[in-house]
Amino acid sequence: MKKRILVTGGAGFLGSHLIDRLLEQGHEVVCIDNLQTGSLDNIKQIMNEITFIQHDITEPLPELGQIDEIYNLACPASPVHYQADPVHTFKTSVIGALYLLELARHSGAKIFQASTSEVYGDPLVHPQPEQYWGHVNPIGIRSCYDEGKRGAETLFFDYARMYDIEIKIVRIFNTYGPRMDAKDGRVVSNFIVQSLQNKPLTVYGDGQQTRSFCYVDDLIEGFLRLMATPKQITGPVNLGNPNEFTMLELAEKVVKWTGNKTPLQYEPLPQDDPKQRQPIINEAKHLLNWEPKIMLEEGLQKTIAYFKERV
Repeated sequence: MKKRILVTGGAGFLGSHLIDRLLEQGHEVVCIDNLQTGSLDNIKQIMNEITFIQHDITEPLPELGQIDEIYNLACPASPVHYQADPVHTFKTSVIGALYLLELARHSGAKIFQASTSEVYGDPLVHPQPEQYWGHVNPIGIRSCYDEGKRGAETLFFDYARMYDIEIKIVRIFNTYGPRMDAKDGRVVSNFIVQSLQNKPLTVYGDGQQTRSFCYVDDLIEGFLRLMATPKQITGPVNLGNPNEFTMLELAEKVVKWTGNKTPLQYEPLPQDDPKQRQPIINEAKHLLNWEPKIMLEEGLQKTIAYFKERV
């Protein structure tokens, strides 16, 4: 059935890929983005197929008409961006969620929240299942994002309990692919851009901290599968690649696939930076029949090809 779907943060890295898939399915899409970190370049090829509204979801929403589904992807997601204005980051997660939940409540829309593995903080449990409550510093420099996303999850479940709205929540683990911002400070884009520019690769700490990298196409498939589940399946569901790599292993792979033998430059580990990050995805396998298909080597080659055209 054709639906009218609102995507907030739709001009961002993940949002633009999601809109592509929704259009392929024949839906009508309304995209809201304040362009703080999103870019019109990401959606220029589909601008005549969607309704684009430049708006900040920390402010009351404009009149949107009937909305059948809402995907909330609006929030800076890299430390460089979310720490630039931490108060606004927190407001985006919490106040923005309130406005969208009210829209869902009054329109009868199903609503999706893009949460994050950052709700687990610097975890004391490894790998991380959805049942783990996390180890988060509530007053650190990352708290605006970590606690903002935790607060948004709280609101989603309270609205579901109080108003019986249909909610879906995913916790996203490190995702990469084309349309990443070259200046967002994330390790995959950092390493690729630095290598292509023959600059030293910046490694924080001793490079033994780990991450699990999920290619964007796999992630978006997980979004769509969760949104299609029955009402009683709410999440949160971990979406990510359970294959774990150290930062040094990632650097080696980037150097290999770019063909540039750039040295490593070590810098101090940022405050509250997680030492380990790896999802348990049993819930996604069981509830969604989902697991990532694109392995790191293939995904890195696609991402490097994207950046080669732009660097």
